[in-house]
Amino acid sequence: MTASSNLADLLEQVSVDRMAVTVAALASDPLAGRRVGSTGGAAARDWLVNRFTAPGADVRTEEFPVRAVPQVYEAPTVTWGEGGRTDELVFGRQVAIHPASADTPNIRRGALAVAGKDDPTGRWLVVPADMSLFDAYRDTNRAAGLLVRRPVDAEGWQFTMLAGPDPGPLPVLTLDPDTHHAVLTAATAGDGWLAGATPLRRDDVTGANIHACLRQPAPAGADLLLTAHYDGVGDHPGLRLPGASDNATGVAVVLEAARVLATALPAGAGLSVALLDGEEVGALGSAHHASQLHAAGAAPMVLNVDGVGRLERAAAVEAGGPAHRLLALLDQAGRHTGIPLVAGPVASDNRRYGGAGFAAVGIGAGMGGYHSPADTPDKVDPATLAAIARLVVATAHLAATAPATLSSSIGDKR
Repeated sequence: MTASSNLADLLEQVSVDRMAVTVAALASDPLAGRRVGSTGGAAARDWLVNRFTAPGADVRTEEFPVRAVPQVYEAPTVTWGEGGRTDELVFGRQVAIHPASADTPNIRRGALAVAGKDDPTGRWLVVPADMSLFDAYRDTNRAAGLLVRRPVDAEGWQFTMLAGPDPGPLPVLTLDPDTHHAVLTAATAGDGWLAGATPLRRDDVTGANIHACLRQPAPAGADLLLTAHYDGVGDHPGLRLPGASDNATGVAVVLEAARVLATALPAGAGLSVALLDGEEVGALGSAHHASQLHAAGAAPMVLNVDGVGRLERAAAVEAGGPAHRLLALLDQAGRHTGIPLVAGPVASDNRRYGGAGFAAVGIGAGMGGYHSPADTPDKVDPATLAAIARLVVATAHLAATAPATLSSSIGDKR
């Protein structure tokens, strides 16, 4: 049997149904958004450990500390008004808590004013869209808090962030563009008021990566490491954040590719999987793992998958470290499977591995409802899951069988 026909057989083994089960499980209610250090994150980890059923697979978890994870512990009540009208803002849509906010559980009420322009004393300062939060802090003496503009997705949800600046001295609320415009207009006219709280604590927690070695590499054999982060931003009180595309899809692809490859790679080729925690708080899980690999003198080729919910025109590829050969293999795999690839930012765990000196490539293929309640399993395109899983399988197969010298044209017009 030729290498080409063998690869074709492997690609036929990719199961969309199996990946859909993984996405649905990780995005389910009991896992509560999978925030690092949370009960839902631990439940996701237990479920994933049990998914490694390959004979002889060496599965272990590795803990690491994570400091100051922001957690909204109560849905904020925020109202504002002008004239005789009063509006209560909808949490997650019209209003949310900025990650740089101080923890302020008690409602503060004050008149509206414009940041950098009006007297801040006792007032909620509306930060104009062209002013940075850093600049807004310049004149906030005895202010009630800050109000900043934040975009919303196609379904009207604000996105949630865990990584960000250190907390400042004031409560900070984010407003959707329409609400921000209305509040800024009222503040400019010297009218209006707002009352709100920012119940946001920061917890020191423990993250945990999942590692599975499926095949040990021979001294001269290719060593493949497939990675994806399993953590999400976590649910808020009264607000589900399923994290289906980001990144239950990447985990599903990595698990399925590993299942297909575990017994199919040629002798001497190594295969390991790392399902990573703490990506949403600064890719801390991959930073921890990369430092371990470096200390051990390992040199794997890393394929990281993040956000493969819906392929539009092409999958984005970002290379780091000495990734020329790996990038060429991925390019060849894309041509073989018919998946267009373009150079583009994939801001995920691949950057930690590349920064540590490993050949690393990140693959992303689009997601809907980024960090919002709209990131649900029904938004995930099964054909995209299948396409990216086949791309990963083909790349790994080629890494074990292709010539040592290859060139890549990713980013060229096709």
